Amino acid sequence: MAYIDIASVNRESKQIEEVSEIYAHEAPSRARQLVKDGDVLVSTVRPNLNAVAQVNYSIDSATASTGFTVLRPKTNQLDSRYLYYWVRSPYFVEDMTRQSTGASYPAVSDSIVKKYFIPLPPLDEQRRIAAILDKADAVRRKRQSAIALTEDLLRSAFLEMFGDPVTNPKGWKVAPLEDFCLIQSGIAKGKKVDSSKTVSVPYMRVANVQDGYLDLSEIKEISVLPSDIDRYALKTGDVLLTEGGDPDKLGRGAIWNGEVQTCIHQNHIFCVRPDVFIAEPGYLSAHIGSERGKRFFLRAAKQTTGIATINKTQLKSFPALLPPRQLQIDYLNFAKKLRFVSSRLKEHLTQSDNFFNSLLQRAFQGDL
Repeated sequence: MAYIDIASVNRESKQIEEVSEIYAHEAPSRARQLVKDGDVLVSTVRPNLNAVAQVNYSIDSATASTGFTVLRPKTNQLDSRYLYYWVRSPYFVEDMTRQSTGASYPAVSDSIVKKYFIPLPPLDEQRRIAAILDKADAVRRKRQSAIALTEDLLRSAFLEMFGDPVTNPKGWKVAPLEDFCLIQSGIAKGKKVDSSKTVSVPYMRVANVQDGYLDLSEIKEISVLPSDIDRYALKTGDVLLTEGGDPDKLGRGAIWNGEVQTCIHQNHIFCVRPDVFIAEPGYLSAHIGSERGKRFFLRAAKQTTGIATINKTQLKSFPALLPPRQLQIDYLNFAKKLRFVSSRLKEHLTQSDNFFNSLLQRAFQGDL
C-alpha cells in the first residue's frame, strides 16, 4: 500500500514528494485515511510549519497518516486548487498556530481545521484566483528547481574531479587531519573570571554554523580575558565544524572569511586550520561534508537520544584524501562561479516569493 506521512510533504514546495510503499500488515496504526485525487492534506502537527499538499491522480487511493486532516471539497461549491491556496494563506497559518496546544509538540485537532471559515466566492471566481496563483507558484518552483540543479552540479563536479570520496578510486594520498591541520575546541561558557579584567567580544555558536555557510543573522557576545582572545580568535580560512547534533548533520561545517572582527568560537565548535599548501579550506570543508566524512563521523560518534557527538581526538584522526593542490584550486574556482549563479537565482527566488505571498494575501481579500 502507498502511505503518506508528515515527512512525505515538502514544506517548501507544498508537494507530496515521498510516498512509502509498505505491506498492509506492517502499516502503522495511524495509517487510516484513504485519499483521493483533489483532496487537500493539512498537517495538524506544528501548524506554523504549514505542511500542506494537494493529492493528485498518481497517488489516488493512497493511505494518509492521521496526522493530516483530509479536506475533500464538494466540487459544486469549492474548487480544490482554491482550497489548497487558502490553507497556505497567512490568515489560515496564523490562526491555526494561535489555536494549537502543547508546548513541545504543538498541534490542532481535526475539528479545529474543519470548522475553519473560508471565503467562498462563486466557483468561476475561485478558479480564476487559483489560476493566477498557479502561474505565480510555477515561477517560484522553477527557480527552486534551478537552485537545486546548481547544487547537484557542484556535487557532480566534486565527484568528477576527485572521484568517489568513500572508495578513493583515483588513489589520492590519505592522511589524518592532525598531520596538516591545527585543530582546537573553543571557549566554554560560564567560566568564572575576574570581570574587571575581561572584554566583550563576538563569538560563533552552533546556531551560526550551518551546512556550507555561516548564519550571521544573530551574533552574540561573551566576556573573556584578553588571553582567551589570542587563543580562540578565528582566522580567515578556518573551517568551523559542529561537534554534534542530529546524526545526519555530523560533519556540518563552513569556512570563516573574517566576516566579524575579533571573533572567537565556543567549545561546541571545532576550528580546523589547514596548511593551505596541502589542503585548501574550501576543498577540505567540502571533503569533510562529503559521504566519506558523514560515514566516518557516524561510525565514530557517541549517540544518545538521537544526538550524535564527536570529540577532538576522533576529528584529528579523520582520514582525508589529498589530491594535488592545483586540482583543489580548479574545483574552488568552478564552485565560486556556480555559487555566484546560485546567489543570483536565490535573489530572484526571494522576489518571486514576495510577489507570490503578496498575491496570496490579496487573493483572499478580494483584490485580485
